[in-house]
Amino acid sequence: MTDLSLYRNIGIFAHVDAGKTTTTERILKLTGRIHKLGEVHEGESTTDFMEQEAERGITIQSAAVSCFWKGNRFNVIDTPGHVDFTVEVYRSLKVLDGGIGVFCGSGGVEPQSETNWRYANDAEVSRLIFVNKLDRIGADFLRVTDQVKKVLGAKPLIMTLPIGREDTFVGVVDLLTRKAYVWDETGQPENYTITDVPADMVDDVEMYRDQLVENAVEVDDDLMMAYMEGEQPSIEDIKRCVRKGTRDLAFFPTYCGSAFKNKGMQLLLDAVVDYLPAPTEVNPQPLTDEEGNETGKYAIVSAAEPFRALAFKIMDDRFGALTFVRIYSGVLNKGDTILNSFTGKTERVGRMVEMQANERTDLTTAQAGDIIAIVGMKNVQTGHTLCDPKHPCTLEPMIFPEPVISISVTPKDKGGVEKMGIAIGKMVAEDPTFRVETDVDSGETILKGMGELHLDIKVDILKRTYGVELVVGQPQVAYRETITREIEDSYTHKKQSGGSGQYGKIDYRIKPGEPNTGFKFNTTVVGGSVPKEFYPAIEKGFKSMMGTGPLAGFPVLDVEIELFDGAFHAVDSSAIAFEIAAKGAFRQSMPKAGPQLLEPIMKVDVYSPEDHVGDVIGDLNRRRGMISGQEPNVTGVRIKADVPLSEMFGYISTLRTMTSGRGQFSMEFSHYAPCPVNVAETVIAKEKEKKAALAK
Repeated sequence: MTDLSLYRNIGIFAHVDAGKTTTTERILKLTGRIHKLGEVHEGESTTDFMEQEAERGITIQSAAVSCFWKGNRFNVIDTPGHVDFTVEVYRSLKVLDGGIGVFCGSGGVEPQSETNWRYANDAEVSRLIFVNKLDRIGADFLRVTDQVKKVLGAKPLIMTLPIGREDTFVGVVDLLTRKAYVWDETGQPENYTITDVPADMVDDVEMYRDQLVENAVEVDDDLMMAYMEGEQPSIEDIKRCVRKGTRDLAFFPTYCGSAFKNKGMQLLLDAVVDYLPAPTEVNPQPLTDEEGNETGKYAIVSAAEPFRALAFKIMDDRFGALTFVRIYSGVLNKGDTILNSFTGKTERVGRMVEMQANERTDLTTAQAGDIIAIVGMKNVQTGHTLCDPKHPCTLEPMIFPEPVISISVTPKDKGGVEKMGIAIGKMVAEDPTFRVETDVDSGETILKGMGELHLDIKVDILKRTYGVELVVGQPQVAYRETITREIEDSYTHKKQSGGSGQYGKIDYRIKPGEPNTGFKFNTTVVGGSVPKEFYPAIEKGFKSMMGTGPLAGFPVLDVEIELFDGAFHAVDSSAIAFEIAAKGAFRQSMPKAGPQLLEPIMKVDVYSPEDHVGDVIGDLNRRRGMISGQEPNVTGVRIKADVPLSEMFGYISTLRTMTSGRGQFSMEFSHYAPCPVNVAETVIAKEKEKKAALAK
């Protein structure tokens, strides 16, 4: 087994088209894992192996690959850059120890770069920065590093400088060694020479090297004092300081190059070894109780500890069901029996494999620090903890966002119904943000997801992978309802029909809750007017009604209910009687409490050429958008806005028309906000019409 100090579990994150997958391909080529480079634009990359990925030139799933560099084992995950697939980034960050943030040399810090960076900050993942595509027109390394400071609030630690700009970019200078790496015209990664710094760059190299050293020694008091007294630290001392500062998130070592042209990649790989942490150097995963509260214990990264692992991805392919796991502690052997602490069931590990995107190598054993896939696991879902049955535990769970968009789907022929059901079951297991339900009124199958592209690709997978031809309905917005005022009310459930009857009386207050608090229930009953044994039934009754609001039947958000009095009967009162009373109380009181329709608001980022900015802003205003900012850059203007999701369907076609095909945009869910009265009236009327038509 590889020494844990030689492990690097890393992810590659960026905005769509910044060059993540191409960077991964170059890493695999340099480490000897592949011998022929696959290009994204040709649909041949190793990690983009889905048909939909190859066609669209984007990464949809997180693909895991393992490789070695100078005796160090890299487990690399190439993540999506499109906002509709952000869940893949989130769950990858959950199991990684370090990362590489890839930024386009001309595009700079783009919208999804911000989202991914924010997730990485939340996960406290150490990162390198790689400014890519410096051979492109408009590429500017220092402008991008300045954007990293201003937009991300991060501190880039410049480690290399580019030699040349745009089409004259030929190599990089390593500031630590003061050596230039220059590649020839063949485009092969190994065809470079190490020379002295070009004469016209000597002053800049010394200036940026001084900045590098000054920032590095700040993490070591003794070295800093010596440096202030005129003593120059050794390269090894500087590296040690950079490693510590990177691990502590004090700064982010920043490199430059062109992955497509194979320039600068070796120095980036060396930096992964030199500066990103081994599994033993990151904070261990906390263990939690059944309610998700931390117990104060941790999954110590050591092969000597009991086995503990987190299932972070489920995938079904031509080889069968795969459960991707990150092993945090202990050893797992083929044939071992392990416990799923969520279900309480044990399973035998019949086969486990090391993944190479869509290829695999069988393993007989794996240890703490490994990222592997187990074949044929049953009843395991993303976020479940797998552990030694003799040492049961639960790792910190994953929490995923709720879908904001839905479509109805119907198979074109009866034979497709069963196939669709089986296929959707597998797809829901693979993607925690993809949901399915049956409309209780129409009987239609409703697919829910994070955006139009998300659902578009799901429909495409159903068609191509599973052979299910579908009739697809128009996208629907996930509206919600809430209340706007507090009321005090009373409800009595009384039923007598021979023998024991049913009786339960509750006095309660119902009021708006704080945003994003969902449903809250509390009791202030005194004197035993309602026995405590009935509290759970009352809470259950109220909570069960939150799925259907009084206006149009949409789920209800942010309601707080206080039970303060009531009455019971010694014979006729029961849990079911009080549960029914709570349901009746909800139906009675919600229409009185100022019900209000809420709509999802999206955080929208639009890139527009400068000469089309006025048209783009005018169009966003017509869509009820609130412009929150404009940021000019070399390639155009970035416009930030909050826009209702209902106004964004088909926006990409409009944007391309307005900008002659040059505009781009991305969006992610921001929050729910009250609908304007006219919009609410239209939505409610349509829902009532739909229900009336189905009732006929």
